[in-house]
Amino acid sequence: MASSVWKGHLTFGLVSFPVRLFSAARGETISFNLLHKADHSRIKQVIYCQAEEKPVPRSELVKGYEYEKDHYVEVDDEEIKKVAPKTAKVMELLEFVKAEQVDPIYLESSYYMAPDEGGEKPYALLFEALRETKYFGIAKVAMHNREHIVILRPNGKGMVLHTMFYADEIRQVDEFRTDTSQVKEKELGLAKMLIESLTAEFEPEKYQDTYRANLQKMIQAKLEGQQVVATPMPHIAPVIDIMEALKKSLAEQKKPVASATAAVAEGDTAEVAEQSETKKRRRSQAGR
Repeated sequence: MASSVWKGHLTFGLVSFPVRLFSAARGETISFNLLHKADHSRIKQVIYCQAEEKPVPRSELVKGYEYEKDHYVEVDDEEIKKVAPKTAKVMELLEFVKAEQVDPIYLESSYYMAPDEGGEKPYALLFEALRETKYFGIAKVAMHNREHIVILRPNGKGMVLHTMFYADEIRQVDEFRTDTSQVKEKELGLAKMLIESLTAEFEPEKYQDTYRANLQKMIQAKLEGQQVVATPMPHIAPVIDIMEALKKSLAEQKKPVASATAAVAEGDTAEVAEQSETKKRRRSQAGR
């Protein structure tokens, strides 16, 4: 069973039932250790006290909040627990919103929410109600020393919870804007055709991290004493004529289809020729 990152009760009106959260996703990357170049020994991080000018063990560390320059108030874990809000144990559903109103830019981390013992029926009821109404739940929960606003939604097997950025945490960038007045109808039509030619079912398992794979190949090559080969970089030419670029892009998308059609036609021609040759042999044998 996956390790829970939060356990408590979800309240839905006067309905309350136990749930637990566990991480739904985790980024994967190639990690490296820092080594001393001369002898490849591992480098250890040393915690150093500036006042005493010497290393100190972790057992002597405490948390401190800097309330003014170089002045700190000491805080321990028990004191932090004492001031935790009720949402540290009770996740309260505040309201429900239409799914299409939620801008994904607000979504932060993802968690699976599963029913704990005794909560299976009300959990299933809320799941089915959200699924049929196409609403998302907005709730409040405290975890990891912070109170989060979260979005609760049904997916294929159960309910998924996303912690949400607060509105003041979303950066407003002046350069982030779009002037659609310069878009021409013909260009828009070709762009739509290009999009249609590239449409596919969403299958996340078909996407791979090429960078991670290349790093693994590079490491294996070095282990085997082989030379590391650089990845060829694509040549990107500046787009001067958008219409021409769109037309060429569409033509490139049609090439595989055309090639496949030609191959089929070639195969058909070869089959017809073979059948004709077989008939000739049969007639020759019959004449004998």
